[in-house]
Amino acid sequence: MRNKEFPFFTGLFLASAAWNLVGAGFGYFNTEFTFQRIFGRELTDPLYYEIYKGAWGTTLMFFVGYLMVAYDPVRHAGIALIGGIGKLSFAIGEMQLYLAGLAKSEILIIVIGDFIFCAFFVHYFFMLFKRKKAIF
Repeated sequence: MRNKEFPFFTGLFLASAAWNLVGAGFGYFNTEFTFQRIFGRELTDPLYYEIYKGAWGTTLMFFVGYLMVAYDPVRHAGIALIGGIGKLSFAIGEMQLYLAGLAKSEILIIVIGDFIFCAFFVHYFFMLFKRKKAIF
C-alpha cells in the first residue's frame, strides 16, 4: 500500500530519480561523450571505459531505487539511506577530481546537484525521525 503521508518527499524522490536518469542517460548510454565532456580527454582504455560505465550503471540502478522510495517514502527509507550515502560519496569524489585539476568545470553540475539532494535527504531523515518512523 502506498504511503501518502509525505507528499513533499514523494516529489523529492521523483526529482532525484529524474536527476539520476538524466545523468545515467548521458554517462551509461553515451559513455565516451560524457567522459570527454567531464575530463577533457578521450576514453581509450577499455578498463577505464568499463569502470566509468559501471559507475553510471549504478546511477541508473538508483533511478529505480528512488522511484521505489517515491512510491512509499516510509517503507523504503533504507534505499534512500544507501542512495544518500552513494550520492554524497560520489559528489565528494567528483569534487576531489575537480580540485585536483583532473576534471573540467562541467563536473560541478553533478557535484552541486548531488549536494543539494543530500541536504534534502538529511531533511527527509530528520522528518522521519521527528515523526517516529522506523528508518529500517
